[in-house]
Amino acid sequence: MYSESDIDAAVSAGAITPAAAAALRAHVAARHATPAVDEEHFRLLTGFNDIFVSIALVLLLVALGQIGGSIARPVGGLLLAAASWGLAEYFTARRRMALPSILLLLTFVGGIGWALVGVMMTVAPHLGDRATALVAAGVASCMAGGAWLHWRRFMVPITVAAGAAALTGTGIALVLAAFPDIEAAKWPLLLVGGIAVFAFAMRWDMSDTERRTRRADVAFWLHLTAAPMIAHSIFQMLGVFRGDIGAGMAIVVLALYVGFAGIALAVDRRALLVSGLAYVLAALYALFRSAGAIELGAALTAFVIGSALLSLSAFWQPMRRALVDRLPESLRLRLPPVHAA
Repeated sequence: MYSESDIDAAVSAGAITPAAAAALRAHVAARHATPAVDEEHFRLLTGFNDIFVSIALVLLLVALGQIGGSIARPVGGLLLAAASWGLAEYFTARRRMALPSILLLLTFVGGIGWALVGVMMTVAPHLGDRATALVAAGVASCMAGGAWLHWRRFMVPITVAAGAAALTGTGIALVLAAFPDIEAAKWPLLLVGGIAVFAFAMRWDMSDTERRTRRADVAFWLHLTAAPMIAHSIFQMLGVFRGDIGAGMAIVVLALYVGFAGIALAVDRRALLVSGLAYVLAALYALFRSAGAIELGAALTAFVIGSALLSLSAFWQPMRRALVDRLPESLRLRLPPVHAA
């Protein structure tokens, strides 16, 4: 399975002509009865060997972390980060293996965080709330710096999302350090961070509305990072899951999910729909229970949501066309093109 960025790289390398690449995309779109831009392609597996190598990497890296941790807390993280970078030189830079590359990026950035936290726990194990927040900000910023170095060397699409998440954590930690009495503001701060990451994702998306280059892959992971930050913070602030969901709250949750669906259709990204799914399931289940369907509440909830999501998938293009056509032209030009009827 090849991604859009693989095809683009093949054109750049001269392996195929631009005309052949365009013909291939048109052929695949015709076979699937959907334009390539609507498929949200991203490469996770290049073959079963990706899974085989990933299992081996997990075993090796877990062992290195435990061995290093038995020596000293920071050593485990240092070994993990160093090994991840070295292995990426082969599996990412040379072999271009998708799943191992994602795994090695995450363990590299995580190893940096582990090492720094280990240092602080060794040097100053008892810190106040403000000092802890400052340390967290420093660790997150170093992790963001590590992600930037990894991007400069390997350019794995998920790296930008990892860096954005780390920077968001840095910002939240700095605010909590400056104002330690606003612990309750963590969800609004996370929402602001999620919106910022979403805006950053849209910047990458708008630079490649046809989704034919690595920029679209980067935007995919950024949307996947921003969506749970936005969805979870909004629903947590509403108090969903902090008690029984009444009919009024359930209607609010459903209305918000419809709003998420509108945004997802407009930007042609489905991450928001997935991130808010648990909340809308709980809300609909509460509505069925309040209506008296106690025994079949779970089954009816699954039936309604499953049918709705399948219908949304089947009619994604006409629904998106109906929505986008009503947007201002200046905005439409910045969004992925709508498939012609």
